[in-house]
Amino acid sequence: MPVIPVAELGDPRLADYAHATDVALKKARGTEHGLYLAESLLVLQRALRAGHVPRSVLALGSSEEEAVAALAEAGHPEVPVFVGPGELLAELTGYLLHRGLIASMNRPALPDAAALLTGEGTGSGGTGGTGTRRIVVIENVVDPTNVGAIFRSAGAIGADAVLVTPRCSDPFYRRAIRVSMGTVLQVPWTRVGEWHELAPLLAEHGFHTAALALTPDAVSLREFERRVPERVALVLGAEGEGLSPEAIAAADTVVQIPMLHGIDSLNVAAASAVAMWAVSR
Repeated sequence: MPVIPVAELGDPRLADYAHATDVALKKARGTEHGLYLAESLLVLQRALRAGHVPRSVLALGSSEEEAVAALAEAGHPEVPVFVGPGELLAELTGYLLHRGLIASMNRPALPDAAALLTGEGTGSGGTGGTGTRRIVVIENVVDPTNVGAIFRSAGAIGADAVLVTPRCSDPFYRRAIRVSMGTVLQVPWTRVGEWHELAPLLAEHGFHTAALALTPDAVSLREFERRVPERVALVLGAEGEGLSPEAIAAADTVVQIPMLHGIDSLNVAAASAVAMWAVSR
């Protein structure tokens, strides 16, 4: 296992960490699908268990042994671990490594949407196979924090897959991964097209599309959960604007969460947890 003390911040082997933005990492040269950063030992371990391939690890001296052990256990003893004091590593990255380490990971190829709906692409999480019954569609949610929180709820409560629309924030962004506690690396997900493509795909695979929105014909979530269809695609919309007209038009049922005290909606991440809990029971 190559453990390399950080001596020179200009070392080209450290370029993945040198104030790199999420967009720059996604377009990193010399990679097939780009890179993402996994913060903390827990997130690294989840990434490795999902079969993601590490490129290197940057660790505080106190986290060196944990990083070495995690890589060795996952079958990647050749991956370099760069170590150094916190102040020096913060100068390199632009932030303190509060969680001990950060790893540069190769982005995996995203699975085909149809494969996720049939269960063929859910080998790293969910129930897989014919058990693919609950999925989440995130439409145009632009805040990585909300995307990460939705994924954490999906992983904890039991969604089998997540579909992400073209204008939704990237689940592999550092903040989304951090907020999700690495569950974006566990819950199978992929990008999908616009609703004129997505709606027929969901219907073809037997999913009842339930859109969370405030419309005059929306049914209460309490009513919907009494007769939850066998397969449900739960659709969550953007912060503030909510779901697009196209999403609402494509829905088999529009659902709203009952509220008190004149409050008409929750943050999209909170709404996702409530709705997923209801349809998963």
